[in-house]
Amino acid sequence: MLALNADVDPNRCRTLGLAGSVALTVGGLTAGALPVRDALLPSSGRAALGVLCAYFGLVLLIAAWWWLGRAVRRPRPPAPRELLVTLAIWAAPLLIGPPLFSRDVYSYLAQGAMVDARIDVYTHGPAQLGGPLATEVAPVWQHTPAPYGPVFLALAARASDLAHVDMSAGVFGMRLVALLGVALMIVFLPLLADRCGVERSAALWLGALNPLVLLHLVSGAHNDALMLGLLGAGLVAALAGRPVGAAVIVALAALVKAPAALGLLAVAALWAGRLTGRARTVRAAALTCAVALATTALVTAATGTGYGWLGTLSTPVSPDNWSLTSALGRLSGTLLDAVGSGLADRAVPAWRLFGLLATAAAVVVLWLRRVPLGPVYALALSLLAVFALGPAFRPWYALWGLFLIAAAAPHGRVRRWAAAGSGVLALGLLPSGSPPDAMQLTLAVGGGAFALIALYWMFEMSDPGTVHSRTRVAS
Repeated sequence: MLALNADVDPNRCRTLGLAGSVALTVGGLTAGALPVRDALLPSSGRAALGVLCAYFGLVLLIAAWWWLGRAVRRPRPPAPRELLVTLAIWAAPLLIGPPLFSRDVYSYLAQGAMVDARIDVYTHGPAQLGGPLATEVAPVWQHTPAPYGPVFLALAARASDLAHVDMSAGVFGMRLVALLGVALMIVFLPLLADRCGVERSAALWLGALNPLVLLHLVSGAHNDALMLGLLGAGLVAALAGRPVGAAVIVALAALVKAPAALGLLAVAALWAGRLTGRARTVRAAALTCAVALATTALVTAATGTGYGWLGTLSTPVSPDNWSLTSALGRLSGTLLDAVGSGLADRAVPAWRLFGLLATAAAVVVLWLRRVPLGPVYALALSLLAVFALGPAFRPWYALWGLFLIAAAAPHGRVRRWAAAGSGVLALGLLPSGSPPDAMQLTLAVGGGAFALIALYWMFEMSDPGTVHSRTRVAS
């Protein structure tokens, strides 16, 4: 039997994950989301070797995380402090390497520079800014306005000041913002788990050491980190009986990225539980909305960016975007076109509308069942529905629900599916964040295959029974 099925040594998991993280970083030096001046042609030998190396490291990192999960499920799991040390070791190489799996960090910097230049980011895309920062933005987003709230744009504006000195400094500035969010996630995830009756180590393994966190929040510097960190802080405040502060913090999270606004449902539900008398749910909802609206007005007035983000929330839905509903829409359009129907062009919009209605229905059903589920778990499943049925699909969007599932879902099928889905989604993009061609897909599969061979060899060599039998054969 392979050592993978034997008792798990967390230190070996730590070493294996570090090897994967280092290989990912090395591969990213030639195949990552590099600045334009440093980017190589995908067909070049160095870029091809980078994809191979990056996917080799990615599979090692996922295997180390999955293997560590076996240790977490033991009667005596690793302590939370040990897991956080492992997280820091795995994250360290990614912090000093180039961005991976997305060029969004350059969009953040360009939008921050637009705020500094008094260009309306909710009307114009980065092309209006021009110059080196705009050049770094992916072509699909050059003419699209920002969908982010004033809290995030104010922080991006400060990071963009560093980018004027050096692009790497600007990227590191955005990483510091993301690390602030990850730090908040780490602080409040165990507290949420305590309130929801989940073991701290299990929550940290699924919600903080998750490969999606390392790849897209630490390396990719996505603003979802800050949104989730603030959302976690707000929910802890609500569970601790501080509903006003909770509504303020969750509103701040929504002013980073809009999906966090669903957290106000949890705040209102917990606030209602502290009130007495008739219509307490309605009163709690009204109070929560009042606090959130006041917070929004004050922050918007302080930053001066305006309310244009309310009209740009559909920005991530690019024409070539893939999601469940978009895929069904394209399939339906192809079939309609094959039978000569004139409705083919309407298939994708119709499926996207259906997805939005299905999301709304799922959220309503979940919140009608919030008493047996609990408000945090109901919110987790609601955010997962937004991810799965929404019109825009990005692997890191799954973290909206996964972070809270880690804290609130009971041990069982949902947690297992969440872990398996995390591993699959981590494999979904190339290190450059660009659409793959046949050669790059082949290289990625090859890198992953080499990693599996290395893992098989490592586990075979470490299995005492296997080594003993080979020794007897040799003698």
